Amino acid sequence: MMYKCAHYPSLLHTITTKDHLFSGKYTIDPYQNCEFGCRYCDSAQDATIYIKINAVEQLQQELPMKKKGMIIIGSVHDPYQPIEQSYQLTRSLLKSIAEQGFSCHILTKSSLVLRDIDVLSNMKTCLVTISIPSLNESTTNIFEKRVPPPSERLKVVQQLSNSGITTGVAIIPVLPFIVENELEEAVKIAKDHNAHYILYKHLELRGDQKARYLEVIKTYFPLLLQHYEQLYNNKHMPNEEYLQNLKDTMASYCKHYSIPNKIE
Repeated sequence: MMYKCAHYPSLLHTITTKDHLFSGKYTIDPYQNCEFGCRYCDSAQDATIYIKINAVEQLQQELPMKKKGMIIIGSVHDPYQPIEQSYQLTRSLLKSIAEQGFSCHILTKSSLVLRDIDVLSNMKTCLVTISIPSLNESTTNIFEKRVPPPSERLKVVQQLSNSGITTGVAIIPVLPFIVENELEEAVKIAKDHNAHYILYKHLELRGDQKARYLEVIKTYFPLLLQHYEQLYNNKHMPNEEYLQNLKDTMASYCKHYSIPNKIE
C-alpha cells in the first residue's frame, strides 16, 4: 500500500438526484481509494491511498456557500480506514460540519468511528451506518479480510446506539447466492443490537470490477459462476425478478422484526 498527500480543488460534492438510500444532499470522501480493499468494491483496484491534506480548509471555504443539508461522509471510500488513525481528517471534518450546523450520515465498516462519539453526540443530526454484508466470517474473510469481523461491527452498532446516536446496518452489497440465507438472521441480529434501521442494495458489477469479482467467484464458489452469468446476463444489475424478490424478502423480514428498511 502506498500513501500520497495531495491538495484537492474541491471537497463537497452535490448529489444531483434524490438520494432515496442514504438521504444525502452532499458527499465528502476524506481519502481517495481505500485500504480495506473489499473485493466487490471499485476502491479495490488502486493500491495508492490519496490523503486530501487540505480537506478541512477546503470544507471551511465551501460550507458557508451551501444550503443546509445532509452530508454523506464516506460515499465511496471508507472515512475510517486505518490511515485515519494518523491523519484524523474525518474527525476534523466532523468538527467543521458541526460548527456550521450541517447534518451528516457516516458510512463505514470500521470500529474507529467509536473514537469520535464525543463529536457525533454534539452534532445537530448525525446518522452512522455500519456496513455488514455477511455475518459469516468465512465469507467476510474472502471478500473483506482487512475489515473488522462482523461480530465487532455489531458491537459498534450497539455502542453507538447506546450513546444516543442514530445507527443502522447496511447489507450492502447483497452478494447473490451467497448471503440470501443469512438475511433474516441479519435483520434479527441488527435489531437485537439496537440498530434503528436496515439498509440494503443489490450488487452492481461494472467493467474491471466485474472481472475481478467474478474471478473471486471462480476461485471460491466455482459452482456459482454459471448462476451469475444468468442473473446478470451481460448487464451491470441483476434481473428484475431477483430485485423484486429481494425487495419483498427484506420488506417481510423488517416488518416481522419491527425495524424500518429505510431511513425515516
